[in-house]
Amino acid sequence: MKFNLKQDKGVAGLSVLLSLIVFLFIIGLIVMVFSLMGGEISNSDTVREQYTVAGADQNAVNFTISGITLTTCNLYSSNYPAVSTITIVNETGATSVPSTNYTVTGCVVYAEGNSTFKGVNVNISYSFTRSGTALSVINDTTSGIANVTDWYDIFIVIGAMVVLILLTVIIIVSIRGSGIMAGGSNTETSGYGGRNIGSA
Repeated sequence: MKFNLKQDKGVAGLSVLLSLIVFLFIIGLIVMVFSLMGGEISNSDTVREQYTVAGADQNAVNFTISGITLTTCNLYSSNYPAVSTITIVNETGATSVPSTNYTVTGCVVYAEGNSTFKGVNVNISYSFTRSGTALSVINDTTSGIANVTDWYDIFIVIGAMVVLILLTVIIIVSIRGSGIMAGGSNTETSGYGGRNIGSA
């Protein structure tokens, strides 16, 4: 029975490097898909929980540009809290502070520099959304999957080293087979350095 063996000459392991590149591309594609899915799931209402603060959460706090940290909201700082509704009135409750007089970032309320209420004691009531355990798990999982691409450099370097090693082996085998080096297939052991000497 005759066997036809495929013998690729001159590729020096390039097929290994090509396979590695295709492999990394497929991994990147899968990582992208799962990262997009994780982002969409984390933004769904079923994953986030609603936490509502009834009444004034903080009373007689100084309305300042350096910021007022909302205490109850800040308790959930590790659960991605976001203020959804907020009402600010002066300490007597007679005057409301317009929304153009402040900005809210995370759980901190900052007075605008040109606000007429700056330096006045105010009462604040608000509600905010926060994540539950499900969102934390999804975010950690998505982040972990996305970090897989950080190993790409190592994979590429290892693949290139394999190709170089295969190339070196091919060169050494070719040189030995050509008879240039002692012990090659075309040399004969003799007292004249392995060369054939003519005779009568």
